[in-house]
Amino acid sequence: MGDTTLGDTKPRIAIVGGGVVSMILTFGLIQRKIPVRVYEQASGFREIGAGFAFSACARHCMDLLNPSVTEALKRCGAVPISDENEKDNYLRWIDGYNQHRLDDLSYQKPLAQIGGGGFRGCRRDQFLQELAKDLPPGVIEFSKRMDTLEHREDGSILLTFADGTTAEADAVIGCDGIKSNVRKSILGIENKASYAQYTHKVAYRGLVPMSAAIEVLGPWLANNFHHHIGPGSHVTHYPVANHQALNVVIFLSDPGPWSGDSSMVSEGSRDEVEAALHDWHPKVRNLVSLMPTKLSKWGLFDLGDYPVPTYYDRSVCLAGDAAHATSPHHGAGACLGLRNSVEVAFDTFDKMRRRRTQWLVNSSRRVCDLYHQREWADPERWTKADTCFEEIRDRSYKIWNFDVEGMVQQTLEKYEERLRGQPEIAEGFSEEDGYTL
Repeated sequence: MGDTTLGDTKPRIAIVGGGVVSMILTFGLIQRKIPVRVYEQASGFREIGAGFAFSACARHCMDLLNPSVTEALKRCGAVPISDENEKDNYLRWIDGYNQHRLDDLSYQKPLAQIGGGGFRGCRRDQFLQELAKDLPPGVIEFSKRMDTLEHREDGSILLTFADGTTAEADAVIGCDGIKSNVRKSILGIENKASYAQYTHKVAYRGLVPMSAAIEVLGPWLANNFHHHIGPGSHVTHYPVANHQALNVVIFLSDPGPWSGDSSMVSEGSRDEVEAALHDWHPKVRNLVSLMPTKLSKWGLFDLGDYPVPTYYDRSVCLAGDAAHATSPHHGAGACLGLRNSVEVAFDTFDKMRRRRTQWLVNSSRRVCDLYHQREWADPERWTKADTCFEEIRDRSYKIWNFDVEGMVQQTLEKYEERLRGQPEIAEGFSEEDGYTL
């Protein structure tokens, strides 16, 4: 692990994959002076210039891991998803399809709003660039695609890369995404849980200059988070880059099999989106017209059909999309101490986090189905469709209002009890003992 080794009493950690989750985890390990090396298969940071938003709970987890992460988030232009006059960062759902006023064709019926409690939106590429500025030299190696992973007799792990080079570590964390090779090494290539499944949803995303977005949406709609929902589709947008750009994502239901290749991305076009939304509200259609003529069509895959049965094997662990294909970040507690405690740490993490993260995978599917329900197209069934927002509210609050400190404390207690070798813990710690969803 070279220049990142900080002492013989701490395990050498190898992280496979160099995305956002990997970088945040790396900063957490650095904060605790645990030697870490990141191996990323791309020649450089590969995140595209699309946006995403972090909840207050997620940002609190970042701060617990390393305050440098939240500082990078501030520097990259992260902004509230509501304008400065809003008392809360509301998530709003409005009719994007056909509930219009005859005397005001610009009107869109408000359907629901939920106080987000502090969401901040940013561009992925800018966030990664700011994180990279604070990384110590030599922590990350690019052009390193992991091919195999071998447990050695001395307890170490040998990583072999596609370029023929190797590396040793005491523990490995797989942050190598939805097509994770680390996951395959844990579960086996014949296990269906090693492979993500198509959810029959596709996404087209991009950034629109805020000035142009304001022209078609108006200043209030453009500067605040909104879901425009309707049958078979929804359009989401929120401000990023210090309110200089609007992040726009169009989601379409797709009943057929995935038509793209194994990369889960295929060539798409604005024409495809315009055809799918041809009878939607004029504001939605006008917003789509601002998108580039050529768009990437992202197949949405997850691990919901065949959930990963374990997030670890001995001193190898999965995190982020490699484990559950949804979550951008979680505060799971740092690996502590000596090599022989690594397996206990990973096992405790698995018991404390696996059920909750897999609930998130399935909940995300459910919410999208509610957005796309066919009842939105039938005026006689709007009342039924509208009842979905109570369920959406409950699911959202379960995520946003999570007791992070309680989870961390209970995780540490379980971990320390197991290290002390208490039989009732070491032999009887089941999933039912994990922290509440």
